[in-house]
Amino acid sequence: MKTRPWNLLCYALLGAALHAQDITGDWHGTLKSSGPEFRIVIHISKGDNGALKGTFDSVDQGAKGVPLTSVTLDGSNFKFTIDVAKVTYEGKVNADTITGTWSQAQSLPLEFKRGPFEASSPTRDAQQRAHQRPQNPVKPYPYKEEEVSYDNTVQDVHLAATITIPTGAGPFPAVLLITGSGPQDRDETLPFQHKPFLVLADYLTRHGIVVLRADDRGVGKSSGNFATATTADFATDTEAGIAYLKKRPEVNVHKLGLIGHSEGGVIAPMVAARNADVSFIVLMAGPGVRGDEIIPAQLTAIMEAGGAGKQEAEKAAADERELLTLAEREKDEAVIQKKIQELSNGRTSEAQAEAQAKQIRSPWYQYFLQYDPATALEKVKCPVLAINGEKDRQVPPNQNLPAIRKALESGGNTHFEVDELPGLNHLFQTAKTGSPMEYAEIEETVSPLALEKISGWILKQ
Repeated sequence: MKTRPWNLLCYALLGAALHAQDITGDWHGTLKSSGPEFRIVIHISKGDNGALKGTFDSVDQGAKGVPLTSVTLDGSNFKFTIDVAKVTYEGKVNADTITGTWSQAQSLPLEFKRGPFEASSPTRDAQQRAHQRPQNPVKPYPYKEEEVSYDNTVQDVHLAATITIPTGAGPFPAVLLITGSGPQDRDETLPFQHKPFLVLADYLTRHGIVVLRADDRGVGKSSGNFATATTADFATDTEAGIAYLKKRPEVNVHKLGLIGHSEGGVIAPMVAARNADVSFIVLMAGPGVRGDEIIPAQLTAIMEAGGAGKQEAEKAAADERELLTLAEREKDEAVIQKKIQELSNGRTSEAQAEAQAKQIRSPWYQYFLQYDPATALEKVKCPVLAINGEKDRQVPPNQNLPAIRKALESGGNTHFEVDELPGLNHLFQTAKTGSPMEYAEIEETVSPLALEKISGWILKQ
């Protein structure tokens, strides 16, 4: 949920700039850390008023055209921010290079060079081959695949999607996949070609289930503004998908369900609680408690998985609770920024603290902090499957699965199953520690254990 460590590069911007030298055009660089590397391309241009603006592509994540939040150039000092992701980049422009620092939780050197990446090279091709995930399906598929689109007329959003339809005589049961937090494409593409929704859709369709999966609003070929939307807004996009599936002759409208991952596991009950058309829901690492409870628990779990001592992790969680308590009542970002720097004992730069304060006060974050999933879960009457990985460090199962069970029981739902799957992480990969830093290193995209569990449970319904 909140940290989204694999999703380094996916949020929104509109900017202004001073004119010193011509920085417009394409720039490319590779962000290197102790874990995976990410190729980044930024596209800088000028708006009608002459102010700088820009977008970036995360080449290895399949994200393209994501708007930046602000772009400034003062002399040779260049800066852009991505508020929701808590990213700040500051560098010096020198002819055809920009040398600077990418700051997001930690600071890493990043040099941009003018121009795009080479489309192909022996090194690049070898790198791509090395990261072709074995579970990614290869065409031709033994089922029908169709590019489609539909409209969320409530919020004027046009959604681009893929529908996959089994061979044989229908109508078939159908599901709509709902992505996790952060701007996601229809495959929920992660670093180095992990595409969990592509793998899940392929598996389910081969087992006789129609699957619809869409680019999030403002991502890929979908319209809309991702940065200003909350979880409640994304729920209306899901409802538009349900309306579309009901029109397809291949779909059995009496067996129409939702599968939500992470934040999608909040959206699915929200939609099912108010839509009798939803026949069942599957929650993959769905939260059962408020965001201001998940975040400190998440922080503790991730730090301990990364080798931090229990006392250090608990102190960080206590600081996070103090910050979130302030952020929920304080609207002045300067006050929040000051608290961030105070709690970090000077380890967080002013620019980083400013970006974090903006993120915390963003509409999505404030909604996430204060929304209690139990309010919808208690109203869900259709069958529910809730699963978490034992080693999920982002939505810890010992905190969230009992809360989901309690809410369903409180609402009188007797048609549910709650399971903790051994050895799996937040992405339902077989993992060693569950740390987000392992995600890109694991060859498996989705464990067969999870795929079989979901498919078998749906077909029983």
